[in-house]
Amino acid sequence: MSLYYVQKFLFEINRQPGIQEQYRNDQQAALAPFELTDEEVAALSEPDIGKLFHLGVNGQILMHFAAFHQIEWADYLQRMRDGIEAHGPVREGVYAITGYEGTGVNTARLMEKEDN
Repeated sequence: MSLYYVQKFLFEINRQPGIQEQYRNDQQAALAPFELTDEEVAALSEPDIGKLFHLGVNGQILMHFAAFHQIEWADYLQRMRDGIEAHGPVREGVYAITGYEGTGVNTARLMEKEDN
């Protein structure tokens, strides 16, 4: 996986109208200069916000890409939650989930502590 290149592409498209126009006209040409896997190209092309979040894309960068696609804020947040549900924990990057057992397990532990 090339998280760096996914985020670099998103950084560029978020700031450069020329890349935005190229992406609108020919996604493959816009994505070609970046060293992306087929999985990443598919997620960027759809766009699959949940998959991109699962891959480790920074939410600050991702939210601008979602806005570019006219995805409303609440829907953007839900798509990130859906991505974790569908694809599993965030794999890489700043949001990587390691050893996370879910809210149910954590709530049970907190309740157990309160009972003691």
